Parts: sequence; structure tokens; C-alpha cells
Amino acid sequence: METKPAPMPLLLVQSFVNTWEGDSGVDLLSEAKPAGRWLAETEFLKAGHRLDREELGRARAVREGIRALLVHNGGGPAPTKAELRPLDQLAHDARLHVALDRSGGVELFSEGTGGRMELSRLLLLIRDAQRDGTWWRLKACHNSACRWAFYDRSHAGLGAWCDMAVCGNRIKNRNLRSRRARRPLH
Repeated sequence: METKPAPMPLLLVQSFVNTWEGDSGVDLLSEAKPAGRWLAETEFLKAGHRLDREELGRARAVREGIRALLVHNGGGPAPTKAELRPLDQLAHDARLHVALDRSGGVELFSEGTGGRMELSRLLLLIRDAQRDGTWWRLKACHNSACRWAFYDRSHAGLGAWCDMAVCGNRIKNRNLRSRRARRPLH
């Protein structure tokens, strides 16, 4: 359940990143059956396809590459080449097609790699969000133990926490304790 949901279709990217939950350690992409169900429900996997270990690993690597982009959206460091490698590979393997709808609108869509996992759709969703200006508001929580993806709806776009009452409060209290520990005793 997203606490600060992005608008559709960017919500699909947010939900994909949030298949891993830092607080609980739950990872929906750790085992084939739950991962297959989630990916099929979101149409990132052809119905009936059984995931293998390599595909699960690839999905997790793509997720973490996107998370690195979201950390950067929130003011963190730019992603490293290693963090971007799974996304570069995904882009390289993508089978993109152009089609016209009945009104003459041009659509770009992906068949994915091998027609089974269609994670390259994530790249199209990110590209569209970058163009419409919503991408920069999708961020990863500043709490490094959390990194939950959230959509920053604040007026200034300076949101830092998935939840101020939880992660924001934890970090602020941690910083306060650190400052107090550094004070000289009188």
C-alpha cells in the first residue's frame, strides 16, 4: 500500500521499487511464485510464465537501479555505472514498436525481452514521466535503512521522507542524539 502514491502510470514504477520493504525486509521479488503473481498482475510478465532464478535476479537488479535514480531525485548522489548497468542492459534488450491509434496519435510500446518479462515498459514509463515533469517528484526516502519510494507532493518539491512521523522522526532523533553526544560535559 503506497502512503504517498504517484499518479498513474508512474505509480507502476513506484510500486515496482516498493516490492522491497526496508523496515520489514519483505521482498516480493525474492521467490518465483509471489514475484510471478505480482509481475503478472502489473502486466510486467506474460500470464502463465514461470520465472527462473536469472529472471528474478534481473528484476531485483532493475529495481535497485531505479531506486538509485530515485535517491538521486531526492538530492542524493548520482547513480554509479554499476547501479545503472541493469537499466542499460534492459534498454539494450528492449523491443520497442511504434504504432498509430485511430486518431493518429503515435504510441511507443515494448514487447519486452523474449516476450516473457516486460520490464522495459518501466523505462517507457520513466521517459514519459520525465517529459511530463512528474518524474522528479518520485524519490527514495532519505532514511538509508528504508529507501521506500514516495511521490513528493510538497509545494516546493523538497520532501525527504516516505513518512515524516516514522522515518523523518527516526533520523531527526538520531541526529539529535549524535549532536548531544558530541557536546562537552560541564
